[in-house]
Amino acid sequence: MDADTVRIYDMQACIYAAEWEEDQAPPDDLRAAVRAYFNNGLTVDVGCGSGRDAAWLAGQGFEVVGVDASPGLLAEARRRHPEVTFDVDVLPSLRGLGDRIFTNVLCETVIMHLVGPDAIAAVRRLCSLLAPGGTLYLSWRVGDGTDRRDDAGRLYAALATDAVRATLTDLDVLLDEERVSSSSKRVIHRIVARRLSTKV
Repeated sequence: MDADTVRIYDMQACIYAAEWEEDQAPPDDLRAAVRAYFNNGLTVDVGCGSGRDAAWLAGQGFEVVGVDASPGLLAEARRRHPEVTFDVDVLPSLRGLGDRIFTNVLCETVIMHLVGPDAIAAVRRLCSLLAPGGTLYLSWRVGDGTDRRDDAGRLYAALATDAVRATLTDLDVLLDEERVSSSSKRVIHRIVARRLSTKV
């Protein structure tokens, strides 16, 4: 993860948590995709931020853990959603998750905070977390084709969609679209893909 971006999230964690959980509209598009494509089972929310989506998943009956690079955001997540387990872990390596595998992997608008090769390495690592038959939900903010920082200093790297798609060659792509996020109102690209079940 971009160190300056993590530092900004740490310094202003309460502000970002309030924005995501109190000011923005519910992420109905994400929730609809989860209902359509996720199966019951162990689920990880990578880049969970304030814990909004992890808590919703838990409320839907998923066994869920949230991980994020920002200790400040995780403090907000634990305060707001004490029923969910949250841990510090950092893309692209996600060393804390080790060799664990999951039925579902959610990574909502996170990978654009990594530059170039690190972003693609992060996608590969997310794929490696999938159990046979497991499902990945991956999204990122669409920019103007250049790396830039917002007014707060957070990095928004330009991601080549074809490069992301090429990383998913051993998965079955179920959804691949560009749309306006129902919560942030920003243009995002999202992909839902599933690892083929191992034949017995």
